[in-house]
Amino acid sequence: MLRRMRRDVAAVLERDPAARTPWEVALLYPGLHAVWSHRASHWLWQRGARFGARALSQATRWATGIEIHPAATIGEGVFIDHGAGVVIGETAEVGDDVTIYHGVTLGGTSLDKGKRHPTVGDRVTIGAGAKVLGAVTVGHDSRIGANAVLVRSVHDNSVVVGVPGQVIARTVKHTAADRPDLDNAVVPDPVGSAVHTLLARVEALEIKLVGHTDGHGVHMVEVGVWETEDFSI
Repeated sequence: MLRRMRRDVAAVLERDPAARTPWEVALLYPGLHAVWSHRASHWLWQRGARFGARALSQATRWATGIEIHPAATIGEGVFIDHGAGVVIGETAEVGDDVTIYHGVTLGGTSLDKGKRHPTVGDRVTIGAGAKVLGAVTVGHDSRIGANAVLVRSVHDNSVVVGVPGQVIARTVKHTAADRPDLDNAVVPDPVGSAVHTLLARVEALEIKLVGHTDGHGVHMVEVGVWETEDFSI
């Protein structure tokens, strides 16, 4: 237990530049307290003390703003940053070294009992406000962008943005040896990409019909971060 707690503290120090000392993290970080409390409630749940497990879970929700069902499975090194409004459902499974920001929901989409919540792989980052819904699987080393809504399974090393979530391929794959991928500001815009494609099509049609185009204000960046070039409209 102490080894796991030390790993949890080390995960926060690694992934939060605002964290200064292990004592500050251990005493003042609600996300860490929620994970530790969940381990106790999960232990009670597995041994049949269901009411006590739910009571502890609800007390933790009141104290931290983070609700984790006692039956959910949480791995080691999980860091819930800020944490307000995080909800993790009953049959959710969260792997090791996962980073979860505030407002995230790992929710269900079915009224039937059984597996109905997500399975999140190792080293996944889930951005603020993102929703992962249903019995879907998020592959290892993936990143879910802020406010994305993911309703289908994605492979390892996926980057998901938009509503509903669209998978964007990385130019360089992330591995377990790399530092956690926390830069949610560096994501492409699939809606903008679709608009750019339509504008390019309109330009081509104008040139074919009238021999010229008035232009539509599309600016392509020479070197993009993603497999398709970055752009602005």
